[in-house]
Amino acid sequence: METVPILIVGGGIGGLTAALALARRNCRVHVIEKSPEFGEIGAGLQLAPNAMHVLDALGLLPEIGKRAVYPSRLVWMDAIRETRITALELGAAFRARYGQPYIVMHRGDLLDCLFAACRAEKLITLEANRTVVAVEDHGERARARCADGTVCEAGLLIGADGLWSTVRKLVADDAPVRDGHVAYRGTIPIEQMSRHAGLDNVVMWVGPDLHFVQYPIRGGALYNQVAVFRSRRYRQDGGEDWGTVEEFDAHFAQTCAYVQASAKLMWRDKRWPMHDREPILEWTRNRIGLLGDAAHPMFQYVAQGACQAIEDALALARNIAAAPEDPAGALRAYESERVLRTARVQLTARAMGAFFHLDGVAAVVRNRMMEARAEDDYAMLDWLYGHRA
Repeated sequence: METVPILIVGGGIGGLTAALALARRNCRVHVIEKSPEFGEIGAGLQLAPNAMHVLDALGLLPEIGKRAVYPSRLVWMDAIRETRITALELGAAFRARYGQPYIVMHRGDLLDCLFAACRAEKLITLEANRTVVAVEDHGERARARCADGTVCEAGLLIGADGLWSTVRKLVADDAPVRDGHVAYRGTIPIEQMSRHAGLDNVVMWVGPDLHFVQYPIRGGALYNQVAVFRSRRYRQDGGEDWGTVEEFDAHFAQTCAYVQASAKLMWRDKRWPMHDREPILEWTRNRIGLLGDAAHPMFQYVAQGACQAIEDALALARNIAAAPEDPAGALRAYESERVLRTARVQLTARAMGAFFHLDGVAAVVRNRMMEARAEDDYAMLDWLYGHRA
């Protein structure tokens, strides 16, 4: 049996950020990851100022800045009428208000920065290809049993193992929720893209039961696209014959010519059914706690999944370092600090998804309402972007 002070199960963005934040507070951490190597699946990622403050505090902005893109604005477009609805300026006024920029980058690039920083920390050990199949609560100790038969015992165990978390099963008897929405993703060389809505913007095309997101990554060399729609063939009683490529093409056939042409450039070999979970008020049990998607998985409609995991990481590290003699109490303090904020973000993401996907008269009213706002009006975002973890 291997024994460590703090064990983090999951070496994604949340897990590595937590490891780094803990090590910077002189805590020794061991991270295990089920994949053969530490890496991120997917493409684009948006990071708002609330996450950037944490990454800045950890000294990561110089490296992140080499790979990030700093968009000029967030632009909303009507996917059917091909008209601009509104925009959010991300320039000097935005940075002055929130103290950090809004960036977009490849998920793998962010994880590479985190991984390199963790490898450079003597207090962090990293181990890949270790799949946790069970977690046991032994009061003042916790144990993780792995598929290879090994056991790791820890004074603190943090589940950062994502949507399908094994660690969460000790805390909540629930399951991921899905509502029939499915995503297709893809990246292409930026030279292949039209300058229709501005290649230095994050562009959101909205339509009936669909939306389409575009923005540059990899320093502007690649263009990231995400297409989401609600499958009419989805059934809650099971079955996986929904959200197919044929249904995708049929659904996006109602959009304007530009969106149709862009959607044809998507990767077609994989679809991502979208999930979240109901918010829960308890993330901890004795020396076991949750972080990131293991604690509060959310739909992508407000681009805060990674941001909230990054916020969690700093809050967790600060509370643990503040109470070294009371790890269970530190976890409860961390839970108390984070649980209501993340629940609000989860529920806001659901609401924004419904807002994006309106049809008919409701969509017309939405567009008129959004057209009336000033592009430098940030008041509705202060609670989200202005938060300091």
